[in-house]
Amino acid sequence: MASDNLTCPEPIPHTRWNLPVRSAGRLKPQRCGSRFTLAVMLCSLGTAVRADLPLTIEDLISDKGDVKLSLSLSYTNNEKGLLRFTPTGPNTYVSLPSQDNSDLLIGSLSLAYGLARNTEIYGRSSYLYSNARTKSLGESGSAEDNRLLDSWVGVNYRFKEDDATPALLGFAETAGFEEHQGTLNYFKSWAVGFTTYHAIDPIVFSLTGGYRLNQTRKSGDHDFRPGNSLFLNPAVDFAMNDRVTLTMGWRWMRRQADHQAAQIIPRTSEDLQPDVHTSTELRLGVSYGVSADDVIQSIFTANTSGNGGSSLFFNWQHTF
Repeated sequence: MASDNLTCPEPIPHTRWNLPVRSAGRLKPQRCGSRFTLAVMLCSLGTAVRADLPLTIEDLISDKGDVKLSLSLSYTNNEKGLLRFTPTGPNTYVSLPSQDNSDLLIGSLSLAYGLARNTEIYGRSSYLYSNARTKSLGESGSAEDNRLLDSWVGVNYRFKEDDATPALLGFAETAGFEEHQGTLNYFKSWAVGFTTYHAIDPIVFSLTGGYRLNQTRKSGDHDFRPGNSLFLNPAVDFAMNDRVTLTMGWRWMRRQADHQAAQIIPRTSEDLQPDVHTSTELRLGVSYGVSADDVIQSIFTANTSGNGGSSLFFNWQHTF
């Protein structure tokens, strides 16, 4: 029978900003970041088309006093027994073990508040629904799971804007609580990271990186320590017009093994070096500025270094 042990929530370090969503409403003075006006030459079926597009990079940190609400839904399908990193945001993940064939749905709610011109505080929570199916030695089974995964709080800070040198932003966050094997743990995970980007209209080059530190926590009657993780996410964003932005990038992650009762827990039975696990994913996305205050984003990720499955992520963001 399939096990219902689809636990191990492991969101990795992230930044909550989306690079570099354009929206016509963001053309208002004092409401947007660096402002550009560019005549872009677009070729379609061999025909050159000229369009004057006043492109803006959306505020990556909320203006002072602004509130941003984000609702997202992530769907992941897995084959085989692997540990899959499932997005709960543009650069937010949780890790969940899959069993032969699994469907995972994660819904997330995030709120951010502009504390000052260069400072934003935020919080987010994620909820999981999973359905796992397995077949072994002629027997088959299935298991479902649904529960609140975790809740995080953090701060984003802009060190410098994009000018002669690339912009630099940083973040720090901690898990207010995390659920594992039916046990709640408080403030046992911490993360820090950065985003740097440089715009050369209509293209923006960006790099996001982060490190997550996991402390020992309770898992039922045992001590459990998830492995620490490091990730890098370079990306290229192309503004098709004043509303649509296309994104292409990849994510590399290096993660240490989990430990329970002083024993290493391998990622898969095929790991030759279970103490360290690395993975690479391709990321393709599109963002659409529906209005001055609403942005919709969709991202597709596919594991390119193994049988890690694929994910679809959808996000709606509204600024009050």
